Amino acid sequence: MFPNDRRYTKEHEWVKVAEGAAAVGITDFAQRELGDIVYVELPEIGRTVAAGDVLGTIESVKAVSELYAPVSGTITEVNTLLSDKPETVNLDPHGAGWICKLSLTKAGELDGLMDAAAYVTHVGE
Repeated sequence: MFPNDRRYTKEHEWVKVAEGAAAVGITDFAQRELGDIVYVELPEIGRTVAAGDVLGTIESVKAVSELYAPVSGTITEVNTLLSDKPETVNLDPHGAGWICKLSLTKAGELDGLMDAAAYVTHVGE
């Protein structure tokens, strides 16, 4: 259910590093808890963030939740598809529903995040 090729935060974000870029999104568990997502506030390209900084918000029919940076870096790309189709996060949270990509500035921070098995234990699934 939770891909092994990424790391997870206690706040239910995931990060997948490939070809020098770190893609960030929310987990399937998080999108199920939120319900139908109706709006995603995307971060600004070029913005530098530290691990734990607020990237933006995700609004569902139930609540508005903040999205946190799992690692430090500079935003290099955002998923503009989510501006018109925020429900993509519900349909494919670990794929097409990614939120942003950033260039890592502290790769060692990945070691402090959970792998898929630890995340499954964290959420009790």
